[in-house]
Amino acid sequence: MLTAFLLPFLLPVLTAAQYGGAAYSSTVSTTAALAVPTAPANTAGFVNVNVGFQGKLVYSPANISAPVGTIVTFYFPSGLAHSVTQSSFAAPCTYLAASGNTSAGFDSGLQTAVQFSINITDNQPIWFHCKQVQHCGLGMVGSINAPATGNTFAAFQSAALALGSSETTETDNGPVTGGVHGVATAKPANTASAAASATGSSSSSSSGSTKVVASACLALFVAAVAGLLAQF
Repeated sequence: MLTAFLLPFLLPVLTAAQYGGAAYSSTVSTTAALAVPTAPANTAGFVNVNVGFQGKLVYSPANISAPVGTIVTFYFPSGLAHSVTQSSFAAPCTYLAASGNTSAGFDSGLQTAVQFSINITDNQPIWFHCKQVQHCGLGMVGSINAPATGNTFAAFQSAALALGSSETTETDNGPVTGGVHGVATAKPANTASAAASATGSSSSSSSGSTKVVASACLALFVAAVAGLLAQF
Protein backbone atom coordinates (compact mmCIF):
# COMPACT_ATOMS: atom_id res chain seq x y z
CA MET A 1 0.00 0.00 0.00
CA LEU A 2 2.72 2.43 0.98
CA THR A 3 4.65 1.70 -2.23
CA ALA A 4 1.53 2.31 -4.33
CA PHE A 5 0.96 5.60 -2.51
CA LEU A 6 4.52 6.83 -3.03
CA LEU A 7 4.93 5.71 -6.66
CA PRO A 8 3.32 8.82 -8.28
CA PHE A 9 5.75 11.02 -6.33
CA LEU A 10 8.77 8.84 -7.03
CA LEU A 11 8.38 8.58 -10.83
CA PRO A 12 9.07 12.27 -11.68
CA VAL A 13 12.24 12.24 -9.61
CA LEU A 14 13.43 8.98 -11.16
CA THR A 15 12.74 10.38 -14.64
CA ALA A 16 14.61 13.60 -13.91
CA ALA A 17 17.63 11.67 -12.66
CA GLN A 18 17.61 9.20 -15.56
CA TYR A 19 17.47 11.84 -18.32
CA GLY A 20 19.57 14.48 -16.64
CA GLY A 21 16.69 16.90 -16.15
CA ALA A 22 15.48 16.70 -19.74
CA ALA A 23 12.62 19.10 -19.15
CA TYR A 24 15.01 21.73 -17.79
CA SER A 25 17.52 21.14 -20.58
CA SER A 26 14.78 21.77 -23.15
CA THR A 27 14.06 25.14 -21.57
CA VAL A 28 17.75 26.09 -21.61
CA SER A 29 18.10 25.07 -25.25
CA THR A 30 15.14 27.26 -26.23
CA THR A 31 16.67 30.21 -24.43
CA ALA A 32 20.01 29.66 -26.15
CA ALA A 33 18.32 29.53 -29.56
CA LEU A 34 16.58 32.84 -28.92
CA ALA A 35 19.89 34.40 -27.89
CA VAL A 36 21.45 33.87 -31.35
CA PRO A 37 21.98 37.37 -32.83
CA THR A 38 19.49 38.39 -35.50
CA ALA A 39 19.24 41.51 -37.60
CA PRO A 40 17.61 44.46 -35.83
CA ALA A 41 14.84 46.50 -37.42
CA ASN A 42 15.86 48.85 -40.22
CA THR A 43 16.43 52.52 -39.44
CA ALA A 44 16.96 55.52 -41.72
CA GLY A 45 20.01 54.86 -43.88
CA PHE A 46 20.48 51.31 -42.61
CA VAL A 47 19.12 48.02 -43.98
CA ASN A 48 19.76 44.79 -42.05
CA VAL A 49 19.69 41.27 -43.45
CA ASN A 50 19.63 37.86 -41.75
CA VAL A 51 21.93 35.29 -43.37
CA GLY A 52 20.70 31.68 -43.19
CA PHE A 53 17.54 32.91 -41.45
CA GLN A 54 15.97 30.30 -39.13
CA GLY A 55 18.44 27.68 -40.35
CA LYS A 56 17.27 27.92 -43.97
CA LEU A 57 19.37 28.56 -47.06
CA VAL A 58 18.07 32.08 -47.53
CA TYR A 59 18.86 35.72 -46.97
CA SER A 60 16.02 37.54 -45.27
CA PRO A 61 15.11 39.75 -47.00
CA ALA A 62 16.67 38.44 -50.20
CA ASN A 63 15.63 41.26 -52.54
CA ILE A 64 16.55 44.67 -51.10
CA SER A 65 15.88 48.23 -52.15
CA ALA A 66 18.62 50.54 -50.84
CA PRO A 67 19.23 54.16 -51.95
CA VAL A 68 22.76 55.50 -52.47
CA GLY A 69 24.51 55.99 -49.14
CA THR A 70 22.59 53.19 -47.40
CA ILE A 71 24.60 50.82 -45.21
CA VAL A 72 23.47 47.23 -45.72
CA THR A 73 24.58 44.96 -42.88
CA PHE A 74 24.43 41.17 -43.02
CA TYR A 75 24.03 39.28 -39.74
CA PHE A 76 25.52 35.78 -39.76
CA PRO A 77 24.15 33.10 -37.40
CA SER A 78 26.13 30.71 -35.23
CA GLY A 79 26.58 27.20 -36.59
CA LEU A 80 26.91 26.51 -40.30
CA ALA A 81 29.13 29.04 -42.11
CA HIS A 82 27.69 31.12 -44.94
CA SER A 83 29.02 33.92 -47.11
CA VAL A 84 27.85 37.09 -48.86
CA THR A 85 29.81 36.91 -52.09
CA GLN A 86 29.22 39.36 -54.94
CA SER A 87 28.52 37.79 -58.31
CA SER A 88 26.79 38.85 -61.54
CA PHE A 89 23.40 38.30 -63.09
CA ALA A 90 25.02 36.23 -65.85
CA ALA A 91 26.92 33.97 -63.41
CA PRO A 92 24.96 33.88 -60.14
CA CYS A 93 27.15 31.32 -58.37
CA THR A 94 30.56 32.67 -59.38
CA TYR A 95 32.56 35.35 -57.57
CA LEU A 96 32.75 38.65 -59.45
CA ALA A 97 36.43 38.83 -60.36
CA ALA A 98 38.14 42.00 -61.56
CA SER A 99 38.11 42.54 -65.33
CA GLY A 100 39.26 45.47 -67.45
CA ASN A 101 38.41 48.67 -65.61
CA THR A 102 36.01 46.90 -63.25
CA SER A 103 37.21 46.06 -59.76
CA ALA A 104 36.52 42.76 -58.02
CA GLY A 105 33.41 42.22 -55.96
CA PHE A 106 33.10 42.13 -52.19
CA ASP A 107 33.20 38.85 -50.33
CA SER A 108 32.61 38.21 -46.64
CA GLY A 109 34.22 34.78 -46.86
CA LEU A 110 32.61 31.88 -45.02
CA GLN A 111 31.60 33.22 -41.61
CA THR A 112 29.59 32.52 -38.46
CA ALA A 113 28.33 34.91 -35.77
CA VAL A 114 29.67 38.10 -37.36
CA GLN A 115 28.40 41.20 -39.13
CA PHE A 116 29.43 42.37 -42.59
CA SER A 117 28.48 45.74 -44.06
CA ILE A 118 28.56 47.32 -47.50
CA ASN A 119 27.92 50.94 -48.48
CA ILE A 120 25.67 51.42 -51.53
CA THR A 121 27.52 53.72 -53.96
CA ASP A 122 25.05 53.94 -56.88
CA ASN A 123 21.61 52.71 -57.90
CA GLN A 124 22.77 49.84 -60.11
CA PRO A 125 21.82 46.22 -59.28
CA ILE A 126 24.05 44.25 -56.92
CA TRP A 127 23.93 40.46 -57.05
CA PHE A 128 25.34 38.13 -54.41
CA HIS A 129 25.30 34.51 -53.30
CA CYS A 130 26.52 32.07 -50.64
CA LYS A 131 29.70 30.24 -51.64
CA GLN A 132 29.18 27.37 -49.17
CA VAL A 133 29.13 24.11 -51.18
CA GLN A 134 25.86 23.83 -53.17
CA HIS A 135 24.07 26.61 -51.28
CA CYS A 136 23.86 28.87 -54.32
CA GLY A 137 22.56 26.02 -56.49
CA LEU A 138 19.83 25.52 -53.89
CA GLY A 139 18.74 29.14 -54.30
CA MET A 140 20.71 30.98 -51.61
CA VAL A 141 21.17 34.22 -53.54
CA GLY A 142 20.24 37.84 -53.03
CA SER A 143 20.04 41.18 -54.77
CA ILE A 144 20.09 44.89 -54.02
CA ASN A 145 18.24 47.31 -56.29
CA ALA A 146 17.23 44.62 -58.79
CA PRO A 147 14.89 45.94 -61.51
CA ALA A 148 11.18 45.10 -61.43
CA THR A 149 11.27 43.76 -64.99
CA GLY A 150 13.87 41.96 -67.10
CA ASN A 151 16.82 40.99 -64.92
CA THR A 152 14.74 40.58 -61.78
CA PHE A 153 15.63 38.89 -58.52
CA ALA A 154 13.28 36.01 -59.41
CA ALA A 155 15.13 35.49 -62.71
CA PHE A 156 18.48 35.62 -60.91
CA GLN A 157 17.39 33.01 -58.38
CA SER A 158 15.96 30.80 -61.12
CA ALA A 159 19.32 30.90 -62.91
CA ALA A 160 21.04 29.78 -59.69
CA LEU A 161 18.55 26.97 -59.15
CA ALA A 162 19.06 25.85 -62.75
CA LEU A 163 22.73 25.25 -61.95
CA GLY A 164 21.78 23.05 -59.00
CA SER A 165 24.48 20.63 -57.93
CA SER A 166 26.53 21.47 -61.06
CA GLU A 167 27.55 24.85 -59.63
CA THR A 168 31.30 25.37 -59.45
CA THR A 169 32.79 24.79 -56.00
CA GLU A 170 34.46 28.01 -54.91
CA THR A 171 37.60 28.34 -52.83
CA ASP A 172 37.29 30.40 -49.69
CA ASN A 173 40.28 32.73 -49.40
CA GLY A 174 38.79 34.85 -46.66
CA PRO A 175 37.13 38.27 -46.75
CA VAL A 176 37.59 40.70 -49.65
CA THR A 177 36.79 44.38 -49.20
CA GLY A 178 35.83 46.72 -52.04
CA GLY A 179 33.07 45.83 -54.46
CA VAL A 180 31.05 47.07 -57.42
CA HIS A 181 28.03 49.39 -56.88
CA GLY A 182 28.39 48.59 -53.19
CA VAL A 183 31.64 48.73 -51.21
CA ALA A 184 32.76 46.86 -48.12
CA THR A 185 35.25 49.07 -46.30
CA ALA A 186 35.96 46.59 -43.50
CA LYS A 187 36.17 42.87 -42.98
CA PRO A 188 33.44 41.06 -41.02
CA ALA A 189 33.39 42.08 -37.35
CA ASN A 190 33.43 39.33 -34.78
CA THR A 191 30.86 41.05 -32.56
CA ALA A 192 28.54 38.14 -31.84
CA SER A 193 30.99 35.36 -30.93
CA ALA A 194 31.45 36.38 -27.30
CA ALA A 195 27.71 36.36 -26.69
CA ALA A 196 27.26 33.03 -28.42
CA SER A 197 30.17 31.55 -26.49
CA ALA A 198 28.79 32.80 -23.18
CA THR A 199 25.38 31.40 -24.04
CA GLY A 200 26.90 28.01 -24.83
CA SER A 201 28.81 27.97 -21.55
CA SER A 202 25.70 28.99 -19.62
CA SER A 203 23.66 26.28 -21.29
CA SER A 204 26.26 23.61 -20.52
CA SER A 205 26.63 24.78 -16.93
CA SER A 206 22.88 24.89 -16.38
CA SER A 207 22.46 21.41 -17.83
CA GLY A 208 25.18 20.03 -15.54
CA SER A 209 23.70 21.74 -12.48
CA THR A 210 20.30 20.30 -13.27
CA LYS A 211 21.73 16.78 -13.32
CA VAL A 212 23.44 17.30 -9.97
CA VAL A 213 20.25 18.66 -8.38
CA ALA A 214 18.18 15.81 -9.81
CA SER A 215 20.61 13.22 -8.47
CA ALA A 216 20.67 14.84 -5.02
CA CYS A 217 16.88 14.95 -4.89
CA LEU A 218 16.73 11.28 -5.83
CA ALA A 219 19.16 10.34 -3.06
CA LEU A 220 17.19 12.25 -0.41
CA PHE A 221 13.89 10.86 -1.58
CA VAL A 222 15.12 7.27 -1.64
CA ALA A 223 16.52 7.70 1.87
CA ALA A 224 13.16 9.01 3.11
CA VAL A 225 11.29 6.10 1.50
CA ALA A 226 13.71 3.61 3.06
CA GLY A 227 13.10 5.18 6.47
CA LEU A 228 9.34 4.93 6.12
CA LEU A 229 9.47 1.33 4.90
CA ALA A 230 11.62 0.38 7.88
CA GLN A 231 8.73 1.28 10.19
CA PHE A 232 6.47 -1.36 8.64
